[in-house]
Amino acid sequence: MAHIPSELLYAKSHEWVKFLSDDTALVGITDFAQASLGDIVFVNLPEAGAEVVAGEVATDVESVKAVADIVSPVSGTVSRANAELEGAPEAINERPYDAWIFEVSGITGREELLDAAQYGKFCAEEEA
Repeated sequence: MAHIPSELLYAKSHEWVKFLSDDTALVGITDFAQASLGDIVFVNLPEAGAEVVAGEVATDVESVKAVADIVSPVSGTVSRANAELEGAPEAINERPYDAWIFEVSGITGREELLDAAQYGKFCAEEEA
C-alpha cells in the first residue's frame, strides 16, 4: 500500500492538497499516482494567474508510460508553480508529498476531498 500522510487531503483523481491557510493550498500527485505512472520525465506547469476548477484538468505530467492529466482538487487561481520540477521532474517519483506542482489561492470550491483513511480505502478498492 502506498504511503498516505494523515495531514493532507486527497481527491479521487489521486491528487493531494496541503492547505497553507483557509484559502491557499499546495497541490501535487499522490504516491499511488506516481507509482502507477512510472518514471516521470516532464511536468507541464500551469501559469500563475490561471483559473482552475475543482474536478477539471489543470495541467499534465508525462511519464515513460503515458501523459496523465492532473485534475485540480480545488477551485481558485494558480498563484505559483513549482519551477524546481522543470529541471527535476523525477522529484515527484522520489518525494511525491514534497514535490508540489502548483499552489492555488482564493479557493472558492473544493471537490469532495477525502481524509487519509478515506483515501486509503478508496485506493484499496481500486487495486482490488
